[in-house]
Amino acid sequence: MTPTTITIGGTVPISGPAAAFGSVAGGSEAYFKYVNAHGGVHGRQIVYTYLDDAYEPAKTVQFTQQLVEQEKVFALFDTIGTDNALAIREYVNDRKVPDLFVGSGVSDIARDHARYPWMMGYLPSFVGEGVMDGRRIAQVTPRAKIAVLYENSNFGKDMLSGLKRGLEGKGKLVAQQSYEPTELDVGSQIARLRASRADTLMLFATPLFAIKAYAGANRLGWHPRIYVSSVSISPDVMKVARLNATPRTVDGSISIAFVKDPTSPAWKNDGTVKLYRSILARYRPKAKPLDVYLYYGMAVAYTMVDALRRAGANPTRDSLLRAATHLDETNPFLLPGIRIKTSPKDYYPMDKARFVRYSNGLWVLFGKLVNARG
Repeated sequence: MTPTTITIGGTVPISGPAAAFGSVAGGSEAYFKYVNAHGGVHGRQIVYTYLDDAYEPAKTVQFTQQLVEQEKVFALFDTIGTDNALAIREYVNDRKVPDLFVGSGVSDIARDHARYPWMMGYLPSFVGEGVMDGRRIAQVTPRAKIAVLYENSNFGKDMLSGLKRGLEGKGKLVAQQSYEPTELDVGSQIARLRASRADTLMLFATPLFAIKAYAGANRLGWHPRIYVSSVSISPDVMKVARLNATPRTVDGSISIAFVKDPTSPAWKNDGTVKLYRSILARYRPKAKPLDVYLYYGMAVAYTMVDALRRAGANPTRDSLLRAATHLDETNPFLLPGIRIKTSPKDYYPMDKARFVRYSNGLWVLFGKLVNARG
């Protein structure tokens, strides 16, 4: 940090199996440039440096050390990926470097905050999302026969654990298959899940594998009810899924949402959505607004700017962590009724979400806000 700049950094999968998430950093960078153009934070310009770890935890460790020890970042921001964040958790806590608003809702980060206070997630709880899905199935289709495809990681395991808790004995989990992020395809897993004669399929998967799962089910002529993880529902991802499968396979999918969908007609006159489009046009003109990971990137950047401002005119890492653990924020990028709230004992910034259903190329909100804690 200098009298005129404040440098933050993070790792992002710009390449590799989770490259779709790379747009998150692009959206954040564009928002920081917008803030800089309007005076920065307490007169300092935000310098945001992010490195491509290709979704590989070993690279996350290497590049995080580079950011801290060579780039001398003041704080880390939005490390993308659950296992990636967990791989550096010990390091950032030993160094007392804030790693704020990590791109994960894994329970380990929030639950172990007393031991690892320098890392905070941002997404709603993965366990909570699984619970939401399970409770809905128990209420709407209590005799469902359920098959699960999940990433063999803390992310996928948390979602599966939450699903089982939410079902509360309703429905029947007839099959489950995991995949490794390094696999080329999940066709064999989908075939085994179909053989279980399940009528409901849970895709606790990142975007590339969600697309492969839709395509695999379609090839087999299997058309179950599908629930898909909220990390994979950007409209551009779903558009590819429809092209690789059929509308019959993809339409009707259920997920949860917590940000406004800038591609939906429901928000076409919303001031924040208009701001999103204007920021992209000015600072990332080649980007496609359909890529909602860009929008999410702005949402999480908004919260980071808020924390930096609350850290004071002459911030320290301690004051930034104190600010991040005392938030009560209305973030205009989020759905109405969802607030960012934290405390030294509460490391889940978001505790509510809404269900969405995919129909004719659009995600449509339905129902009321639901507790996303699990």
